[in-house]
Amino acid sequence: MKLILPFPPSVNTYWRAPNKGPLKGRHLISAKGREYQSAACAAIIKQLRRLPKPTTADVAVEIIFYPPDARRRDLDNYNKALFDALTHAGVWKDDSQVKRMLVEWGPVVPKGKVEITISKYEPAVSTA
Repeated sequence: MKLILPFPPSVNTYWRAPNKGPLKGRHLISAKGREYQSAACAAIIKQLRRLPKPTTADVAVEIIFYPPDARRRDLDNYNKALFDALTHAGVWKDDSQVKRMLVEWGPVVPKGKVEITISKYEPAVSTA
């Protein structure tokens, strides 16, 4: 399955921790994170033309992040929001099913995007 999704928020802006009120000290998904989940879910439904049926199989993913601008970014700061959105949308039961991932930067594109290819995980053959 290949999907094209919006560019996710960094893990640095994905979480928030209120410092007062009944949720004080808890880590919650930020408004920006919730907006991303909704946008990604809508993009998935539009591309598949249906709600996905969550796979229970282990998966391998290939991800290309196309950033919206040329700022320096850490590649590993974007997987959490992306994987949580895929879980929320019902692509898989849980992101712990991802057993292999290849992640790379693509060129800058206006507004940014992510291309993700999800396939059944096939373990590497051990020669030991």
